[in-house]
Amino acid sequence: MAKRFPVVNYRDIAKTAKKLGFYFYRQARGSHEIWRRDIDKRQTTIPNHGSKAIKRRTLKSILEDFQISVEEFIKLM
Repeated sequence: MAKRFPVVNYRDIAKTAKKLGFYFYRQARGSHEIWRRDIDKRQTTIPNHGSKAIKRRTLKSILEDFQISVEEFIKLM
C-alpha cells in the first residue's frame, strides 16, 4: 500500500499526540507549540494554525518525532 499522507489540521494531530502520551509543554515562537512525552523524553513542535491544513513535509516530521508510520497515524485518528 502506498504511503498517502492524509489532510489533517492542528486538532487531528493534537488528539493523536494525546493518545500517544504527549502533552502540551509550552508555547513556542508564534503559533507553534511544543508537545512532550516524559516516558522517553521525546518532543515535537506542532503548528497551531487552526483549521488550516498541515503541510505534508511538516506532518512527516511530526510523525517521525512520534515514531509512528502514516498507517499507524491513520488508525489512531
